[in-house]
Amino acid sequence: MRCFSCSKLSIKIICKQCVEQLFIPTISTRKVGTLDVISFFKYSTLETLLHTKHKPEGYRIYKALANMTMKPFMEEFVESDDRDVYIVGIDEYVKSGYSHVSLLTRAMKTKNSIIQHSVLMARNRVNYSGKNLQFRLENPRDFLYKGKSDMDVILVDDIITTGITLQEAQKVLISHGVNVLFALTLADVEES
Repeated sequence: MRCFSCSKLSIKIICKQCVEQLFIPTISTRKVGTLDVISFFKYSTLETLLHTKHKPEGYRIYKALANMTMKPFMEEFVESDDRDVYIVGIDEYVKSGYSHVSLLTRAMKTKNSIIQHSVLMARNRVNYSGKNLQFRLENPRDFLYKGKSDMDVILVDDIITTGITLQEAQKVLISHGVNVLFALTLADVEES
């Protein structure tokens, strides 16, 4: 097989050299309303990889990205904060045989982090890709929450563009008595 990034022969979908030289996280935090959103990369760094989310190779790429970012972050987070925290993915809808957000949340499992798969699902399947803020505001996701209340949660999504989806998700969780600590995304479209 070949590395998806550099095309050199590799056992892994992204070779060790690319991981070490090209995909070094540049963690940033953006405030969206009252929610802190932590992102590991600028969107432009991962754009080609992120576009594979509904293709067969996307499964392996998202799994690799999750293991490079979400997993070490969560291991460090629970080491510094010994309480139980729940992980909730934004709309872990299965498309093309897997859910890309579910791959991100699954990598975050530790002894103190509990994954809550498919508890926050969108009833509106609208595609926001390439759409402006007005379109996003006029077509909310209309989330349905089927999880527990009275718990601390980290929200997870692949990309933050305007932050509308994360804000809507946070509002729904809060209305169900859930404390949203912050959100994690692979990439932030906003260039700073």
